[in-house]
Amino acid sequence: QVQLVESGGGLVQAGDSLRLSCVASGRTFSRYSVGWFRQAPGKEREFVAVITWSGGSTYYADSVNGRFTISRDNAKTTVYLQMNSLKPEDTAVYYCAATSSSRSDRYYYMQDSRYNYWGQGTQVTVSS
Repeated sequence: QVQLVESGGGLVQAGDSLRLSCVASGRTFSRYSVGWFRQAPGKEREFVAVITWSGGSTYYADSVNGRFTISRDNAKTTVYLQMNSLKPEDTAVYYCAATSSSRSDRYYYMQDSRYNYWGQGTQVTVSS
Protein backbone atom coordinates (compact mmCIF):
# COMPACT_ATOMS: atom_id res chain seq x y z
CA GLN A 1 0.00 0.00 0.00
CA VAL A 2 1.19 3.50 -0.89
CA GLN A 3 -0.33 6.68 0.49
CA LEU A 4 0.09 9.88 -1.51
CA VAL A 5 -0.47 13.43 -0.31
CA GLU A 6 -0.31 16.41 -2.66
CA SER A 7 0.38 19.99 -1.66
CA GLY A 8 1.46 23.29 -3.16
CA GLY A 9 -1.64 24.30 -5.04
CA GLY A 10 -3.08 27.78 -4.88
CA LEU A 11 -4.36 30.82 -6.72
CA VAL A 12 -1.88 32.54 -9.04
CA GLN A 13 -1.91 34.86 -12.02
CA ALA A 14 -1.15 33.89 -15.58
CA GLY A 15 2.58 33.70 -16.13
CA ASP A 16 3.34 32.79 -12.53
CA SER A 17 4.91 29.59 -11.25
CA LEU A 18 3.94 26.96 -8.70
CA ARG A 19 5.61 23.83 -7.43
CA LEU A 20 3.45 20.92 -6.43
CA SER A 21 4.70 18.19 -4.11
CA CYS A 22 3.55 14.61 -3.76
CA VAL A 23 4.76 12.94 -0.59
CA ALA A 24 4.51 9.17 -0.39
CA SER A 25 4.46 6.79 2.51
CA GLY A 26 4.08 3.05 2.72
CA ARG A 27 5.83 0.55 0.51
CA THR A 28 9.17 1.13 -1.16
CA PHE A 29 8.53 4.40 -2.91
CA SER A 30 11.62 4.19 -5.06
CA ARG A 31 10.12 1.23 -6.91
CA TYR A 32 7.12 3.20 -8.15
CA SER A 33 6.76 5.41 -11.16
CA VAL A 34 4.74 8.50 -10.28
CA GLY A 35 2.52 10.57 -12.52
CA TRP A 36 0.56 13.79 -12.30
CA PHE A 37 -2.93 14.12 -13.68
CA ARG A 38 -5.39 16.98 -13.59
CA GLN A 39 -9.11 17.44 -13.84
CA ALA A 40 -10.83 20.69 -14.68
CA PRO A 41 -14.53 21.27 -13.91
CA GLY A 42 -16.73 19.46 -16.41
CA LYS A 43 -13.78 17.74 -18.06
CA GLU A 44 -12.24 14.31 -17.90
CA ARG A 45 -9.08 13.68 -15.95
CA GLU A 46 -6.03 14.08 -18.15
CA PHE A 47 -2.41 13.07 -18.00
CA VAL A 48 0.15 15.77 -17.24
CA ALA A 49 3.53 14.15 -16.61
CA VAL A 50 5.21 11.03 -15.28
CA ILE A 51 8.61 10.07 -13.94
CA THR A 52 9.76 6.46 -13.83
CA TRP A 53 10.91 4.91 -10.59
CA SER A 54 14.58 5.33 -11.44
CA GLY A 55 14.04 8.90 -12.57
CA GLY A 56 15.59 7.90 -15.85
CA SER A 57 12.58 8.73 -17.98
CA THR A 58 10.07 11.54 -17.93
CA TYR A 59 7.10 12.10 -20.22
CA TYR A 60 4.83 15.08 -20.60
CA ALA A 61 1.52 15.98 -22.15
CA ASP A 62 1.95 18.18 -25.20
CA SER A 63 0.02 20.96 -23.47
CA VAL A 64 2.61 21.33 -20.70
CA ASN A 65 5.83 20.24 -22.41
CA GLY A 66 8.44 22.94 -22.02
CA ARG A 67 6.58 24.65 -19.16
CA PHE A 68 6.31 21.90 -16.54
CA THR A 69 9.10 19.79 -15.08
CA ILE A 70 8.65 16.62 -13.04
CA SER A 71 11.36 15.40 -10.68
CA ARG A 72 11.73 13.13 -7.70
CA ASP A 73 13.76 12.81 -4.53
CA ASN A 74 13.57 9.20 -3.43
CA ALA A 75 15.34 9.96 -0.15
CA LYS A 76 12.46 12.30 0.70
CA THR A 77 9.88 10.03 -0.97
CA THR A 78 8.65 13.06 -2.83
CA VAL A 79 7.81 13.86 -6.44
CA TYR A 80 7.64 17.46 -7.60
CA LEU A 81 5.87 19.19 -10.43
CA GLN A 82 7.40 22.55 -11.23
CA MET A 83 4.89 24.57 -13.23
CA ASN A 84 6.09 27.69 -15.01
CA SER A 85 4.36 30.14 -17.32
CA LEU A 86 0.99 29.08 -16.01
CA LYS A 87 -2.08 29.70 -18.12
CA PRO A 88 -5.76 29.93 -17.16
CA GLU A 89 -6.32 26.63 -18.96
CA ASP A 90 -4.01 24.98 -16.41
CA THR A 91 -6.70 25.52 -13.78
CA ALA A 92 -7.67 22.13 -12.36
CA VAL A 93 -7.38 19.78 -9.44
CA TYR A 94 -3.99 18.11 -9.70
CA TYR A 95 -3.54 14.53 -8.58
CA CYS A 96 -0.45 12.42 -8.19
CA ALA A 97 -0.62 8.69 -8.76
CA ALA A 98 1.76 5.77 -8.43
CA THR A 99 2.29 2.65 -10.49
CA SER A 100 4.68 -0.25 -10.00
CA SER A 101 5.47 -0.22 -13.71
CA SER A 102 8.84 0.97 -14.98
CA ARG A 103 8.11 0.76 -18.67
CA SER A 104 9.59 3.26 -21.07
CA ASP A 105 6.30 3.90 -22.82
CA ARG A 106 4.68 7.34 -22.76
CA TYR A 107 1.33 6.08 -23.98
CA TYR A 108 1.21 3.48 -21.23
CA TYR A 109 1.55 6.12 -18.53
CA MET A 110 -1.06 8.39 -20.09
CA GLN A 111 -3.77 5.93 -19.12
CA ASP A 112 -5.02 6.55 -15.58
CA SER A 113 -6.09 2.90 -15.29
CA ARG A 114 -2.38 1.97 -15.09
CA TYR A 115 -2.01 3.59 -11.69
CA ASN A 116 -2.70 1.74 -8.46
CA TYR A 117 -2.60 4.56 -5.92
CA TRP A 118 -3.94 8.11 -5.97
CA GLY A 119 -3.72 11.17 -3.79
CA GLN A 120 -6.63 13.38 -2.81
CA GLY A 121 -5.68 16.24 -5.13
CA THR A 122 -4.65 19.87 -4.79
CA GLN A 123 -6.42 22.80 -6.46
CA VAL A 124 -4.54 25.04 -8.87
CA THR A 125 -6.31 28.16 -10.08
CA VAL A 126 -4.74 30.49 -12.63
CA SER A 127 -6.41 33.85 -13.16
CA SER A 128 -6.04 35.82 -16.38
